[in-house]
Amino acid sequence: MNLNLEYHRSPIRYITSRTATGTIATGRAAGWWAANMSPVRLVNRPDPRLPGPGWTRVKPLLSGICGSDLGLLTGRNSPYLSALISLPFTPGHEVVGETLDALPDLPKGSRVVLDPVLGCVPRAVKLCPACEADQHSRCDHITSGMVSAALQTGFCADTGGGWSRMFVAHGSQLHKVPDEIDDERAVLVEPLACAIHSVRRIPIPDGASVLVVGAGTVGLFTTLALREYTKAGPIYVIARYGHQRERAREMGATEVLSSDRAARALRRATGGFLARPEQGAEFLLGGTDIAFDCTSGSGLDTALRVVRAGGTVLLSGMPNASVDLTPAWFRELNLVGAYASGGGDFPDAMALAKSAPLTGYVDATYPLSRWRDAIGHASSSGRLGSIKVAFDPTKDQ
Repeated sequence: MNLNLEYHRSPIRYITSRTATGTIATGRAAGWWAANMSPVRLVNRPDPRLPGPGWTRVKPLLSGICGSDLGLLTGRNSPYLSALISLPFTPGHEVVGETLDALPDLPKGSRVVLDPVLGCVPRAVKLCPACEADQHSRCDHITSGMVSAALQTGFCADTGGGWSRMFVAHGSQLHKVPDEIDDERAVLVEPLACAIHSVRRIPIPDGASVLVVGAGTVGLFTTLALREYTKAGPIYVIARYGHQRERAREMGATEVLSSDRAARALRRATGGFLARPEQGAEFLLGGTDIAFDCTSGSGLDTALRVVRAGGTVLLSGMPNASVDLTPAWFRELNLVGAYASGGGDFPDAMALAKSAPLTGYVDATYPLSRWRDAIGHASSSGRLGSIKVAFDPTKDQ
């Protein structure tokens, strides 16, 4: 039997969690609600079956808890995504694991990381234009084919996910992990690939000034990718907590700003005029050339208010809060999304994981049996001084 954490649709808990976490957005209370009111349950199910040729069973060694997972459990994710999942599903898409079946290019027992997108190849359907162009994150066929509807592994009823002792994956989704990369680094490869993908979504001119809003996993890895793969000039990072500020500097930030003083600090750094509306936050006439929103909250509002006219704001974190789009209209901003990864992002992320200063990023692991503690910790990770919290399904307690 396969022990796993299953997500079930519960309209009452969804509404209750969304209302409560909207009121108590941070701190112990938010963590308690995420852990105790989310519609997940620990269950034993039969081992998942292989959907077809080219698939393998995978034993997770570590599986990260992502901000999008927490948004799901607290009812903050957009209802838009409800058409792109199949229930009940087992979350977990940041995974390092071990294959349990032999594939032509991947022997049984291989240590692998998962590219979670379920595009045309694993679904065994004719390639859509996006998948033909090696941009499977834009796949048009994620609701068809041999497995049930899902944007990714971790949202699919047929594949399972990393918050379990076993799930299934197609060989095209798996990347072999070199021996010199330990599990704690390997489980970070997927979010690293997403960060690399996001900085490749837009042209970043040499010397351009860039703001990164948020210094959780997404923001820190975006800062690293900007330094490694672009010739950006000054990189400013907005960080809330002390340990995030230290990590941001390690990743190459030029200057780290507090959220309540960001507009004023950027006025001094980039020039411009600070405007104060009757309601809402102050904003700049002037500002950085580019901003990356790497939050799941109010980061987009901040980014829109401190980018120069004609500049670009890239959404890297999953948006789940209302925002005033007036700056996008009035300042003629370019608003660009970045979802998952594509092309050569995973191989580059694997190479980067070997050398990047990632020691200690995964500083808390929990067995599945302590899932409430794990989710509570992840929900309060900033306050508790953590970057990445993960499940270790190989542990009993």
